[in-house]
Amino acid sequence: MGNDNILEVESIHTFIGQFHILEGVSLQVPRSSITVLLGRNGAGKTTTLKSILGLTPPRHGVVRFDGQEIQGKPAYEIAAMGIGYVPEHRAIFRNLSVAENLKIAERKKGDLDRKADFIFSLFPDLKRLYRLPGNHLSGGQQQMLAVARALVADNQLLLIDEPSEGLAPILIEQMMETIRNLSATTTVLLVEQNFIMASQLAENYYILDDGKTVHQGKMADLVQDKELIHRMLGTAVRSGGAG
Repeated sequence: MGNDNILEVESIHTFIGQFHILEGVSLQVPRSSITVLLGRNGAGKTTTLKSILGLTPPRHGVVRFDGQEIQGKPAYEIAAMGIGYVPEHRAIFRNLSVAENLKIAERKKGDLDRKADFIFSLFPDLKRLYRLPGNHLSGGQQQMLAVARALVADNQLLLIDEPSEGLAPILIEQMMETIRNLSATTTVLLVEQNFIMASQLAENYYILDDGKTVHQGKMADLVQDKELIHRMLGTAVRSGGAG
């Protein structure tokens, strides 16, 4: 494996309590690309992201970030190396203002000042809502804030879990455009159930099933393989819009 991949995951096995959730997930994420993890609900997609970040550390296998093995390191150390994480269900601080939510995402003093123009160019709504508490924001605005928080520090890799979940179609389009713009400067590993969104964003895909990597390749090829899409993703595939 060469230096073209910013992230390399080799046969990781992750347990949550007594449950063997990941049973051999492998994937490679090329630099400056968007790669998507696909699979039915419960296939292990979210656990894969959490295992990479060290939130549910893998018991076996290797995770390399920028050529360095990171499995076994605490999550805060892994994050500090340059990995941002946008969890599902918009984990923002609802009682804090937009400004405070962004400020506490700083790794170094002044991060937000350096990144504010970039963040507000992607999410103009957040500039307008800067002083409002998170619980006054719509679901779509909260999702924007969750992504924006991962942009405050300098991250080489973003792990984004279900960014379209619960969003209206017009906001899905806006989120797609944002992720596309981000990929010009940051590598993205995406978990996404909206297949139309995933197929229009990602260059490469991996399909997980029962905690294992079962298919991988170029998204352009997968789009043509209706039988594989139906067999491996089934009702997990949404044809677009909100879901």
